[in-house]
Amino acid sequence: MKKIVLAVGGSSGSIYAKVLMDKLVQLQPQLAAVGVVMSENARYNWELELGNRDYESYPFTFYDKKDFMAPFASGSAKYDTLIACPCSMGLMGRIAAGVSDDLVTRAADVILKERRRLILVIRDTPYNLIHINNMKLLTEAGGIICPASPSFYSKPQTMEALAATVVDRVLDLAGLELESYRWGEDDLKI
Repeated sequence: MKKIVLAVGGSSGSIYAKVLMDKLVQLQPQLAAVGVVMSENARYNWELELGNRDYESYPFTFYDKKDFMAPFASGSAKYDTLIACPCSMGLMGRIAAGVSDDLVTRAADVILKERRRLILVIRDTPYNLIHINNMKLLTEAGGIICPASPSFYSKPQTMEALAATVVDRVLDLAGLELESYRWGEDDLKI
């Protein structure tokens, strides 16, 4: 049973957060807890990009970004993984610099110090040298940079299926078992 923190950052890409939440609902038998922190920009972008406030209907525990009493603000709560999805370059930069000024950056700091999984689903592009250096720094610290770069070989037919090509990789990285397209397991007809 895994304990997951989902940090929904304020960059574009709310479809990734939605598909991730949908899949976490399906994977609940593998999960002891899912704590969600959404920035104000994340809520705004969700409403702008997806046209709804469905994030309010998920069966997870939501925390305010200033709630330092959340369990995952301490390593003693033993959360396994923090997934930031989508993750802006600003959020990544604050995590890389060790700036623990809100619940997300504090939780990321805790995850890294406890040698657990930090997965950043970065969405911004292109990258400048500061972004690349922050990715390098976080990778050296044990974090995983998983760009929101969808794959096409499974021939996704919808935006959600396309986003799932990234989300499924994230869930694999988090150590969850899921049904997903696997290269070489199905005939590829080209």
